[in-house]
Formats: sequence, structure tokens, C-alpha cells
Amino acid sequence: MPEDIYRCCASIAVFRPCDTGFELLLVHKPRKRDAWQLPQGGCEHGESIEEAAAREVKEEAGIEPKVLKISDHVYQYDFPKSYRRFRPDNVCGQRVEYVFASIESDAKVQVDGEEIDEYVWVKQEEIGKYLKRKEYLELVEKIYIDGVALL
Repeated sequence: MPEDIYRCCASIAVFRPCDTGFELLLVHKPRKRDAWQLPQGGCEHGESIEEAAAREVKEEAGIEPKVLKISDHVYQYDFPKSYRRFRPDNVCGQRVEYVFASIESDAKVQVDGEEIDEYVWVKQEEIGKYLKRKEYLELVEKIYIDGVALL
């Protein structure tokens, strides 16, 4: 039996200027739990984290922000046993790396209505209205602070 591995995933924190500082893009997946998140998806073979993150936000939100740098933050988690039962491989969870990016304040977001059905731009104090999983909320709040420091 092969050793368990974590799926490589890239996520992107896209910031836009607003009248009081900066807003962060969150997207909504059509599911019951943990539906709001930063745009993200799996890295394809040979793709860098920056390339995968840029591709994912283009696919999910229809925008092409300026990628600034890779974050030091990483979020790794195990898939639930109930989910693993249906996987035909040795992928036990996901390792998410983050990229910071910026876009103009008037950029038009267009979600596909299937994989992503809504989006919202949030200020730092609004993140907790959307993200409910404590670990993920704390991580995204740190990413927000680090990202704004780059801008």
C-alpha cells in the first residue's frame, strides 16, 4: 500500500482598495458547511503555486489580479474517513498554500454559478460573518493582515 500523501492546493487572497483601506474577495461554494472561502483549487502537474492560484481565481471569479508573492501560511488538513472511503487513491488530505494578489477597485467579478455561486468583498472586521471554522477564520484573518501590509 502506498504511503498517504496530501493533495497540493493553491489559494489566493485577492485585495482591492476601498474607501476605508482594502477588501478581500471571498467566494461561496454551493454546499451546506464551510461554503465561504478564498478562491482555491488543486495544483495541476508542473504548475507553480502562483500559477495554480491565478488559474483558480480566473476560473472561479473571472478576474486576473496581479500576483504579489507567496504567503508563509500553510493550511493542512485530513479528509474525513467517510470521504476517504470513496477515494481510489492514497490522498489523505489537502495542503493549501496561499498567494497574495491585488486588483483594481472596479474589477468585475463573474462567478460561474456552478462551482461558485456567490462572491463578496469583505473588510477585515467582516471576515467572521462568513468564515465559521475557527482554524480557517484565524488563518484568513492573519492572511488579511499580512496581505494589507504588502500593499
